Parts: sequence; structure tokens; C-alpha cells
Amino acid sequence: MEQNQIHTVIETNNAAVAAGDIEGVLATFEPDGVLVGEPGITAKGTPALREAFKQFIAINPKITITGHEIIQADDIAIHSSTWKMSGLAPDGSPIEQSGFSVVVLRKQPDGRWLMVIDNPFANHLLPKN
Repeated sequence: MEQNQIHTVIETNNAAVAAGDIEGVLATFEPDGVLVGEPGITAKGTPALREAFKQFIAINPKITITGHEIIQADDIAIHSSTWKMSGLAPDGSPIEQSGFSVVVLRKQPDGRWLMVIDNPFANHLLPKN
């Protein structure tokens, strides 16, 4: 049951991104949540997350999870997944990316699960072979 709730948070986040719904995206994060916008660059807290997602939503991204795993220990969970993303650059040229994501979630006192850390570029440490 909780694993379904955890996965639903990820799906809700991706659907909000695709819909351009920044408030919907932010509702999936804790107020001091962290996003790795690209390797080595993070956005922490609601104002920084809002700005980072505003820029990301501008490319009209569509994200598809191609496989996932959830590991839970009491009120902490890790959602790992492979993903594909398509979008459009400001000049209209297509953008295609894929990667490996690691998301840390925490169960809230009210029972909801929220994202604490979202690192969609966790595969950047792997060799490029």
C-alpha cells in the first residue's frame, strides 16, 4: 500500500511537470526539498524549486518512467527509476534525454509522502562506456 503511495507521488510530480503546473510540482516536495537540476547544481527550498521548475517546464517536458524500484525503511523511502524525457528547446529543436533517478521521500505526520531530494541525474557518476 505505501509503495503505491510513494510511486503515486513520483507520477503526480511528473504529470504536474507535463501540465506546466508548478504549484502541483511543489506540492510533491517538502518545503526544504532539494532538486538536482543538473549534476552539481541544486535548488533547495520552495522559492528555489519554483524557479528551477519554471525553467524546466519552459521546455514542455514529457517524462516517462521506464522502470522503478522502491526501498522503504519506516518513514524514509528511496524511489529509483530509469526515465526518458522529450521536450523542445527555446529555438524549437527537439530535446531527448534519459537517465537514472534517485528520489528520497519522507512520510509526513499526516501520512502523506513527500519528496526530500530529487536527483534525476544519479547516473552521472557512471562511466560513459
